Amino acid sequence: MGVKVIPRAARVYIGCALLGAGACALPALRPGAATPWSTVALLAALYALCELPARCRVLGRAFGGSVPMGTGSFFPVLLAAALLLPPAAAALTALPGSLLARVDEPPAAPRRAWRAAATVRAVWAAARTADALSCATALGHGPDAPDFPYALLPAGAAALTLCLVLTALDGGIRATADGLPPRTAWRGLLGRALAPHAVHGLAGLMMAVLWRSSYGPVSALFVLLPMYISCWVFAQYHRERAAHQATIRALVQAVDIKDRYTRGHSERVGHASVLIARELGMAEERLDVVRFAGILHDVGKLGVPTRVLRKDGPLTPEERRVIELHPEYGHEMVRGIGFLGEARGAILHHHERMDGSGYPYGLRGEEIPEFARVVAVADSFDAMTSTRSYSRARPVPTAVAELERCAGSQFDPRMVAALVRALDRHGWRPAVTADESAPSVLPASPASTASPASTAPSVPPGGHVPTPREAKAPTPREAAAPPARAADAPVEDPDVRSRERA
Repeated sequence: MGVKVIPRAARVYIGCALLGAGACALPALRPGAATPWSTVALLAALYALCELPARCRVLGRAFGGSVPMGTGSFFPVLLAAALLLPPAAAALTALPGSLLARVDEPPAAPRRAWRAAATVRAVWAAARTADALSCATALGHGPDAPDFPYALLPAGAAALTLCLVLTALDGGIRATADGLPPRTAWRGLLGRALAPHAVHGLAGLMMAVLWRSSYGPVSALFVLLPMYISCWVFAQYHRERAAHQATIRALVQAVDIKDRYTRGHSERVGHASVLIARELGMAEERLDVVRFAGILHDVGKLGVPTRVLRKDGPLTPEERRVIELHPEYGHEMVRGIGFLGEARGAILHHHERMDGSGYPYGLRGEEIPEFARVVAVADSFDAMTSTRSYSRARPVPTAVAELERCAGSQFDPRMVAALVRALDRHGWRPAVTADESAPSVLPASPASTASPASTAPSVPPGGHVPTPREAKAPTPREAAAPPARAADAPVEDPDVRSRERA
């Protein structure tokens, strides 16, 4: 429910969910229902107590503002209730905690009502599944040992049922409240929820076994302590990751404000760098770092005078030397940001060349850091294939041919080959930069199929500057043919080419 004004369809959907939740829980309140109220009250209070720190500002500050938040953090309690109690009684245990759970966006009342209804129905369905598989007998009681491994079956089935019901209901509310097509509303929900619910199912089974053992309910509480700590650590991780993303966004936006000539370049270079890294088989934890390297490769332009970056006309040799300092400026800016790791070396060395003719230090071959060799290829490829208000994009095959021609002298052949394989697999479609209305002229080709992640609209550092020849409007024949160049000429450095606006 991502909207403040709830559509009529969503209100009807929430109302139906509330009626269904009432039908699930009310049988426990009937006279003669033999509901084990002591167990219901204890589990309901425990679940509500677990949700309370996220709601309480004082407790939230005591935990550094990163206490586990949301109903899903404490599903082991609800799954234990589903394994221990009759379906209607188990449904009641979810009600207080769901109503107490924190709501971050208005309107709060409908959101709480929806969350309570969905959770009550999901717990009831999980309890029905466990009851159908004779879970009470499998858990044992008192001195009777639980029936392992059979007890895993009702516990796993209950966790799966809980996951399926919540996924189905959440997809429905997304479709009705946000107006999403059904396929879009449910896409990805189940895949993201299966693994966490499987873990919660095992923890819920542990709680239920201890609860029914001769040690009693108190022993079951010890299961929650490691679960709560793991949730807290997970929340800390996401908080730190969000801070990293905010830092990078701020740096990229600062470059975008300073150099208005490109838009989206940084994100596309980051995306192309990840494509190359994946083809090279880099470990998953390095992919984020190489993406940071691509996004921040031109952050040093913050140290270049604005008059040079925005100059309309050819650059003087002195101005070219000033722009060539931007890798060192960028390295100085980010050297204290620990989470960037290898990305710092890529920012410093992404203009080095394999033959040693690059800058700032003239490194050659394997002396150049691996991430810098990745970003060099991604940067030049995007510079050649991007359409801007003052220059036309080259076709992807032409850009690839240029990279392959300069592989070995300017670029690492491994990186070029990896990019070619990635383009064959995923395609590429650069966005228009520097002018929202400029039409894309990238011709259709097998390698130019759209890749969703490659067109993310983001702030770019940039400053790629065309030569006067490129700034001229080409004739149809010129547009169709690759530009002529000497056989041994390198791909032009996009950061120091002379600028002459059309």
